[in-house]
Amino acid sequence: MSVRSVGKDKTYWQRAAMQQESFKQLLQFVFLMEAVFRGTITDAADFNAAADAEALYNAMKGFGSDKEAILDLVTSRSNAQRQEVITAYKSSYGKDLIDDLKYELTGNFERLIVSLMRSPAHHDAKEIHDALKGAGTNERCLIEVMASRNNQQIHAMVEAYKEAYGRDMEEDVIRDTSGHFKKMLVVLLQGTREESGVVDADLVEQDAQDLFAAGEEQWGTDEAKFILILGNRSVTHLMMVFDEYQKIAEKSIEDSIKSELSGDFERLMLAVVQGIRNVPMYFANRLYKSMKGMGTADNTLIRIMICRSEIDMLDIRECFRLLYEKSLYNMIKEDTSGDYKRTLLQLCGGDDDLAGEFFPQAAQIAYQMWEQSAVTNVKLRPTVTPADAFDPAADAQALRKAMKGFGTDEDAIIDIVARRSNAQRQEIRQTFKSQLGRDLIKDLKSELSKNLERLIIGLMLTPAEFDAKMMSKAIEGAGTDEHALIEILVSRSNDEIHAMNAAYQSAYRKSLEGDIQSDTSGHFCRILVSLVQGAREEGQADLERAAADAQEFVRFTNKDIELIIKKEMSGDVKNAFYAIG
Repeated sequence: MSVRSVGKDKTYWQRAAMQQESFKQLLQFVFLMEAVFRGTITDAADFNAAADAEALYNAMKGFGSDKEAILDLVTSRSNAQRQEVITAYKSSYGKDLIDDLKYELTGNFERLIVSLMRSPAHHDAKEIHDALKGAGTNERCLIEVMASRNNQQIHAMVEAYKEAYGRDMEEDVIRDTSGHFKKMLVVLLQGTREESGVVDADLVEQDAQDLFAAGEEQWGTDEAKFILILGNRSVTHLMMVFDEYQKIAEKSIEDSIKSELSGDFERLMLAVVQGIRNVPMYFANRLYKSMKGMGTADNTLIRIMICRSEIDMLDIRECFRLLYEKSLYNMIKEDTSGDYKRTLLQLCGGDDDLAGEFFPQAAQIAYQMWEQSAVTNVKLRPTVTPADAFDPAADAQALRKAMKGFGTDEDAIIDIVARRSNAQRQEIRQTFKSQLGRDLIKDLKSELSKNLERLIIGLMLTPAEFDAKMMSKAIEGAGTDEHALIEILVSRSNDEIHAMNAAYQSAYRKSLEGDIQSDTSGHFCRILVSLVQGAREEGQADLERAAADAQEFVRFTNKDIELIIKKEMSGDVKNAFYAIG
């Protein structure tokens, strides 16, 4: 990837260089994953088109048909090999194989097998034709297909549509759709998205600013600008635009689309963005929606399982399991039946819940690298920052005035406390005592009540005092709030845990570790005691060591660590390990 730009400061390029190096490392693993995580359907070894044609003819000869033989043969050949079988079938028997399959099979099984026998371009063309024909239009099908295909696939689909139906796809889309939805579909149908690996940093910044100006910055929305940029720029370019947009708008491009657009146009633009960000994740979500709730959207299920079976079905499986905590295989198994189910399961290629991660070493290493990359690029964006022209004496006097006399000026208290950083609040506490000889927190407790009192007092405590108080509340009384203990201990750094321990000792004259031991038991107690030591390794992640640890874990278990936690643990122990992860 090369980057062209002028007029950028040194800091920008240093940051860009660091990000490029991290990205290069990730790409190396992506290339490895692409070599490993192929589709679930590949070319059959020792392929013989004439023998396959004969086997299918025999499976359909006579009374009834041997569905199992048809299923096994069709799902164990790549699409290119199936096209050879169709040609051999016609040469040998003078008949159209697809017509014979339609005649012999029925229902969803027939639709699935026949769809598998079509070329990808002709399958897409039929899906678009079916989405447009009749009284209503299936907009969701149009969105899914148009938003997820590359230029080459779009061109092949348009050509196949013309060949199969003698009509122009663009004209049919224009006739059946309207408004900005139609315009974006027409743009996508041109198949002219930029594919160069060159990214112009100035154009990235300009596009992000233009998108912001077209939506969030003005009254109403300039939809044409969204269409131009999202419909034409390269995937690499748009990924960088989305990052830059987040900085400018302080919200994601998805959130802006949801707030600025509506209806089918909104759904189409979201699908384009999701396809740019992560195609397998997009299809995992579509598959889940096709099966959840009452009934199954069989057209969607068939379409995706076929079109991705030779591209990225393994990646989709992984995304599905991460998103929904169950395997795609099991959801298909629960939601379908008969030969239709068996065919879909063949296309799925395996049960991740049963067998653990496919190629788990690469998967876990890549995941850890992604996690490290995510952590490295996190930029904290708090809602409360230090107040300008801060005067702790004036604030102390204003708070005293708000609590003096009959009644309390709660608005004044909220306005001051919520607009100061925690460090500034500590200065106010100190000044309040030195000037007025009073404890600010005690005064606030006596003047406020219920949730407002708890919130304001929580804000006035130091982070360590607040954590110590929350831990005390979680432990005290008849029951223990295990979820609060888990949340605090797994999310604090070593320094924060040490400060919390000291604050707990100072406030309650006892050891936090001792109280945890007296109030919890078993493995859960041991985990909490380990965390409360504040001895977790910190600093720059050692990726080589992380990879070695992942490989060692996989060598002994051959399973994903989350799956192990889910199956082998229970209760608070399981919750604690999930939170740590």
